[in-house]
Amino acid sequence: MLRVGSKVACMTCRNLVSTNMGVRFRIPLQKLHPLSRAIHHRYSANSNPQRPPHRTAARHFTSLSRLPMRPPKPPPGSGGRGHQHQRNFWVARLAARLLRLRYILLGSAVGGGYTAKKTYDEWKDLLPDFSEYNWVIPDFIWELSEQIDLEKLAKALPEIEEIAKLLPDMDKIGENFTFLKSLLSSGVSLGSEVKGASGLHLLLETSGEPQLKATDAPTIATSESGDKQYKKSSDKEKLDQLQEELLRNQMKYQRLIERLEKENKELRKVVLQKDDKGIHQRKVKKSLIDLYSEVLDILSDYDSNYNTQDHLPRVVVVGDQSAGKTSVLEMIAQARIFPRGSGEMMTRSPVKVTLSEGPHHVAMFKDSTREFDLTKEEDLAALRHEIELRMRKSVKEGQTVSPETISLSVKGPGIQRMVLVDLPGVISTVTAGMAADTKETIFSISKAYMQNPNAIILCIQDGSVDAERSIVTDLVSQMDPQGKRTIFVLTKVDLAEKNLASPNRIQQIVEGRLFPMKALGYFAVVTGKGSSGESIESIKDYEEDFFQSSRLLRDGMLKAHQVTTKNLSLAVSDCFWKMVRESVEQQADAFKASRFNLETEWKNNYPRLRELDRNELFEKAKNEILDEVIGLSQVTAKHWEAILQKKLWERVSTHVIENIYLPAAQTMNSGTFNTTVDIKLKQWTDKQLPHKALEVAWETLQEEFARFMAEYKGKDQDDIFDKLKEAVKDESVKRHKWNERAMDSLRVIQHNALADRSITDKPQWDAAIQFMEETLQSRLKDTESVIDDMVGPDWKQRWLYWKNRTADQHIRNETKNELERLLKLHDEHTAYLANDEVTTVRKNLESRGVDIDPVLIKDTWHQLYRRHFLQKALVHCNLCKKGFYYYQRHFVDAELECNDVVLFWRIQRMLGITANTLRQQLTNREVRRLEKNVKEVLEDFGEDTEKKMQLITGRRVQLAEDLKKVREIQEKLEAFIEALHKEK
Repeated sequence: MLRVGSKVACMTCRNLVSTNMGVRFRIPLQKLHPLSRAIHHRYSANSNPQRPPHRTAARHFTSLSRLPMRPPKPPPGSGGRGHQHQRNFWVARLAARLLRLRYILLGSAVGGGYTAKKTYDEWKDLLPDFSEYNWVIPDFIWELSEQIDLEKLAKALPEIEEIAKLLPDMDKIGENFTFLKSLLSSGVSLGSEVKGASGLHLLLETSGEPQLKATDAPTIATSESGDKQYKKSSDKEKLDQLQEELLRNQMKYQRLIERLEKENKELRKVVLQKDDKGIHQRKVKKSLIDLYSEVLDILSDYDSNYNTQDHLPRVVVVGDQSAGKTSVLEMIAQARIFPRGSGEMMTRSPVKVTLSEGPHHVAMFKDSTREFDLTKEEDLAALRHEIELRMRKSVKEGQTVSPETISLSVKGPGIQRMVLVDLPGVISTVTAGMAADTKETIFSISKAYMQNPNAIILCIQDGSVDAERSIVTDLVSQMDPQGKRTIFVLTKVDLAEKNLASPNRIQQIVEGRLFPMKALGYFAVVTGKGSSGESIESIKDYEEDFFQSSRLLRDGMLKAHQVTTKNLSLAVSDCFWKMVRESVEQQADAFKASRFNLETEWKNNYPRLRELDRNELFEKAKNEILDEVIGLSQVTAKHWEAILQKKLWERVSTHVIENIYLPAAQTMNSGTFNTTVDIKLKQWTDKQLPHKALEVAWETLQEEFARFMAEYKGKDQDDIFDKLKEAVKDESVKRHKWNERAMDSLRVIQHNALADRSITDKPQWDAAIQFMEETLQSRLKDTESVIDDMVGPDWKQRWLYWKNRTADQHIRNETKNELERLLKLHDEHTAYLANDEVTTVRKNLESRGVDIDPVLIKDTWHQLYRRHFLQKALVHCNLCKKGFYYYQRHFVDAELECNDVVLFWRIQRMLGITANTLRQQLTNREVRRLEKNVKEVLEDFGEDTEKKMQLITGRRVQLAEDLKKVREIQEKLEAFIEALHKEK
């Protein structure tokens, strides 16, 4: 048996008794090995069971030999009471020890927490208050603080040794300032005032003459060269050395700032990418500049009534042609996004560019979902091509420029938020190929944008040409004579420095002493070497290198805050947002008043109607028209066949009677009649009948379509849709082309129907006779009407209605009477008069004093004989009513030869079969095709804004349109103002 630490083991049975922190896991004594039990009783006898319960905490950590063991069994006969009492006392003692340990731990935790809190509060009180610098870090950085890897961020920051290398020598600065102090105390005045240059922000002064002031960067003390007040050459040398050292320090700080900005740009890009991926699982909100741009887009399409004008701020970029407007805008947007040309006009319409910050450098048109990746050359080329196409499309025929605005948004890391409008360049002369009014049109477009009292005018002047040739400066000075919202930009300064004999002229320009115009600030920039293939990065490097080595900056002619497009973009952005904050609420109030006026007019004029704009009215009309078209499929087959058969007979009846029936019936021979009929029917079927049938079917479809639309019009339909429905109907009918492939099959069906002569039963025979009788009576009635018109009123009409015959009618009446006597004498006369008969009739009339032309005699005879023949045919038709028996048994009877009845049965059967065939084609194909055409027409009209404006008109429509626009503008302005206040 071994005893190690707090364990007692029996080697024979390998039972283990363990204790931990004064707690012992006990094994029943009966289950122990005999040797183990003996050891157990020995240790239990040596322990002191009467040890008081208030021992210290250290005594808890004791070995197994010091801990009380299980007492032995009670002697027999004792009843086990003493042993039970000793066990209960041991349990209470163990519980008291454990509770005391808990109190010690709880007290230590409370005391340690209080001490830690007190230490934390003391350290917190020693820290400075950083609440004033919360604006430096955007809100989304705090939201993403847990997502950012701080170790990577720490590695990305520059080492303190690198920053220390860039810091200036403080001893030298102290000596320099001591020297300056001695100069000032001796009464020497410097020629140029010490001013600050900022690499981050330009703040606008609110009092005095408008100008731009730069702050928050290393100060630069500059003095005019050649100051004659310096008497000693050593003082001048020290001053030059001081200036050079300060310039070097500025460049060091500038490089440090650019490096930090680059790293900050990358960090913001990562953060924005994470935000785009939806790490926060929250709804993505539109940026402030996007909200503002949407308001401007709506206003560009809104034709204001009630004198509410668009006075919202935007940056208007104006300048002479080829002055570098587009290049400056591209430098601000950090991408070559505009079409380029050598000396020719490229900007043919205003281009509104909304600049904002985003994780990726992309561009997108307002009316398109395609994103152009501005980091890829192929996307840049496609974007330039698309802008050029849109410009040319917006220009109307015979014009050179257009006032229509092209809206484009550009996002990218580090881009300043603002809205710029690039206008066509101002020209002095109209060249070949331009419209005669191009110059005036450009002036009117520029004035329309610049007359906005809240528009910031970015006046671009070419520094490489003579200032006296500038046109835009006079225009800008007219629109903003005080210069309170104009920023002047001198481009191509590198060429100006090279070409100008006197660089002081540049200083006069940027100080506002050369041009008659005033400006809020003056800037000098370089936009590259003039090559279209230069990248933005190369242009930036060239601009930076130029100004670093330029004598204009070194000699104090230009101030550091007046150079580079970067400083320009910062200044323009600050000025833009300052103007927005000052004017946006006033514009919101103006639209609120306009909305009240419009709503009042609507309530007074249309109190029971909903405010539906043109698009909503078009959708309502569209549904109504489609419902009317669907009604065509509900027409019954019986109705289709009845109207088709009726219209087809009306179309072909004249041809059947005049060209088939009458010529055949006048042959007076049964065989000749049938032969003539078969030949003429075959010719008719091959050439005319199928075409006539399709024409009738198409006309019937149109008439039914128009009938359904007219019926729906009477069912509480809005009359504002009448013009639209009529246009849709006409255009659908115009587009619908009947399926010509059905003509061949229809021709075969008609030919087979006409070839059948077998009348199978009496009802068919009676139906043919009825059809023939109705047709002949109709023709006889028409013929009598023609004759009555020829001869004039009879004696009864003359006496009752006081009507008289004309001289021609009197001649016709005498001719009719003479020809009727001839027919009475020759009842079986042929259809034509012989020449001798014409002569006889003429002589008889001349004998009665009526001089008549032979042509008039033949014309009168044609109508009289026609009436005579039809009367005889009707009599024969009545006789044939009982001729079916003879026809069925093929009896030959001259009086009951009813070949004409068979002809009319063939015609009637052909009409029925043709109507049935056309009805099937209508219901199975043509109605669906017409419905499809109607849908296509409605879709085309829906996409054509001008078409909708032509077809849905009226004050009610215009009022609803204005209400919708004003409400939308007001809501977006309120959302923008709310977001603007939150950003503050």
